[in-house]
Amino acid sequence: MQKRKLGKSNLEVSALGYGCMGLSFAYGPATDKQEAVDLIRAAYDRGVTFFDTAEVYGFRANEELVGEALEPFRKNVVIATKFGFDLENFPGLNSTPKHIKKVAENSLKLLRTEVIDLFYQHRVDPSVPIEDVAGAISDLIQEGKVKHFGLSEAGAKTIRRAHSVHPVTAVQSEYSLWTRDPEAEVLPTCEELGIGFVPWSPLGQGFLTGKVDASTTFDPNLDLRASFPRFSAEALKANQPVLDLLNAIGKRKNATPAQIALAWLLAQKPWIVPIPGTRKLHRLDENLGAADVQLTASDLGEIEETFSKIKVEGERLSKEHMALIDQ
Repeated sequence: MQKRKLGKSNLEVSALGYGCMGLSFAYGPATDKQEAVDLIRAAYDRGVTFFDTAEVYGFRANEELVGEALEPFRKNVVIATKFGFDLENFPGLNSTPKHIKKVAENSLKLLRTEVIDLFYQHRVDPSVPIEDVAGAISDLIQEGKVKHFGLSEAGAKTIRRAHSVHPVTAVQSEYSLWTRDPEAEVLPTCEELGIGFVPWSPLGQGFLTGKVDASTTFDPNLDLRASFPRFSAEALKANQPVLDLLNAIGKRKNATPAQIALAWLLAQKPWIVPIPGTRKLHRLDENLGAADVQLTASDLGEIEETFSKIKVEGERLSKEHMALIDQ
């Protein structure tokens, strides 16, 4: 597995990480615990050294799972987790310095570790100045409990303000061929400041794998996509041209649409590290195979030109989720 550095930091990780969220919640019932542990360890055996979790995933269940799975080789991996939600008043936010420090202590215990490699603010809390958040992380770094500071779904201005107090190592936001929002301001800001970028949902929450179509149903009690406009039957049907594009390039490259989608992200910048998640071993192998797919300048130009003629239908998240995004 190739390695990449997140921006100008010294944080080196595998070119593709592993997003652990879906093992515990969001896209259906939780995976059997032993199966989930085995899958995380299989990712490690295949060269993945970057694992992503958060306090809110399964209300701490995911951190506990990741802690158990990675304990035998803790020193060889980078674990990223997140603070910022108020679990007692969910989906309320809480990024007060006192709360951040409390979450850090909980995460350290659940992850069975003495230090969190990368600690992201999960969503920007408009009631707490970002300078105070950066200050709290700076304290935790001084205490040796955290190594790197990250932001998730933060806007360019917030990134700059935070970075002026304590260097931001990575920004994590949704980014894929059909969700291009970060390209306008966030990616140029990261490039200018030397910050790494970690696309979550690099496979468009499953759509870019080609395994989701207008006939797919989502359980409103267990699957967040049931409330996302882009996953309505009409939108899925209207967005089929995105998949047609990936399939056309894939056929030529002897690769799956998922592999083309991931290879496209890897080709954007050398400091971009996607974190696809999966519950199946064969999908893990498929995703990791994307690191070997080489897209030429001509391939990338063709993708860009074809995509420019496609209008993606539907907002990427529900109104409630979009209200938490820092503009």
